[in-house]
Amino acid sequence: MQFFIWGSWSVTLGLVMTQHNMSLLIGDAFSAGPIASILSPFVLGMLVDRFFSSQKVMAVMNLAGAVILWFVPAALVAENGALLIGLLFGYTLCFMPTLALSNNIAFHSLASSDKSFPVVRVFGTIGWIVAGIFIGVTGIASSTGIFTLAAICSVALAIYSLTLPHTPAPAKGMPLKVRDLFCADAFALLKIRHFFVFALCATLISIPLGTYYAYTASWLADAGVSNVSTAMSFGQMSEIFFMLVIPLLFRRLGVKYMLLVGMVAWFVRYALFAMGMNDESRALIYMGILLHGVCYDFFFVVGFIYTDRIAGEKVKGQAQSMVVMFTYGIGMLLGSQISGALYNRLIAGQGTAQNWATFWWIPAIAAAVIAVLFLFTFKYRDEKV
Repeated sequence: MQFFIWGSWSVTLGLVMTQHNMSLLIGDAFSAGPIASILSPFVLGMLVDRFFSSQKVMAVMNLAGAVILWFVPAALVAENGALLIGLLFGYTLCFMPTLALSNNIAFHSLASSDKSFPVVRVFGTIGWIVAGIFIGVTGIASSTGIFTLAAICSVALAIYSLTLPHTPAPAKGMPLKVRDLFCADAFALLKIRHFFVFALCATLISIPLGTYYAYTASWLADAGVSNVSTAMSFGQMSEIFFMLVIPLLFRRLGVKYMLLVGMVAWFVRYALFAMGMNDESRALIYMGILLHGVCYDFFFVVGFIYTDRIAGEKVKGQAQSMVVMFTYGIGMLLGSQISGALYNRLIAGQGTAQNWATFWWIPAIAAAVIAVLFLFTFKYRDEKV
């Protein structure tokens, strides 16, 4: 349900904004979530590590988010860009921390997270797929109705969150120190060389990720793809397969090479996008979309599992929040802003095939450079499950 909510509005947000004459603000709109990821998860991480159970915080965050989502359509209809960005920022302040919270609940409840977490996480992917197909079939993909749908589902998730397994604060009752306010224990993980390299490369690879989320829908529409949300859901369908094979590949590849494969896949995906603008090469578009399972699962899902291994029991919540901050926060903020500048310079008002090809080659080359950096600097020996 969590990913159904996210997928119901974020996939075609760019299309909806274009319908309401706000295409130049797409990059700023997709920056709201990353900024929220930077500001809010650490406070939430401290709260769930020391004060409140994770499932109760999940309920409060989803209920508050539902209220904000309800007012987004009014901002779109009024073509009030400042209000829209403000509402999206307020909502993502509530939603983005729940990504780390749900991970925390899952890792606490599962006996063998390396093997079990991908199976649990696959249901999030199914939720995203159902959302894409639903908004496509109902014809609301480019309308403000996507936010009304998300608001209603957020209320339902808030209620359901209270039924999730009890996940108590592991450090509850311990004295609160100044270092806890600044999450110093989580940042201390960066002293571990391989974790520092992972955090750096995770941040960098999230820059191309920000480009995908912000502009793929607009690009597919320009490329002549009729049902954009359904087409993009094929990527999540591939996620299901690759999510389920993660436990098997862990034994063969280990953490380093699974992460590396995920990074290389980002290069291949964007290269396919750059070459797939015309009708003769339409198959390349769908090949790039289907690579989403490798791109996302092999880097981000494996990254969360790796973080759970490295973090001590007392700071798991903070550690997961830190990874969210680096990836969905700093990385995607840079990605949204950089891709927004590229879009406004290359595409806005002149979305030719050549311009779109240039647009996609830039993140492709960036992903290749990051993968090479990771290959030669990440040294993690304890890779076997």
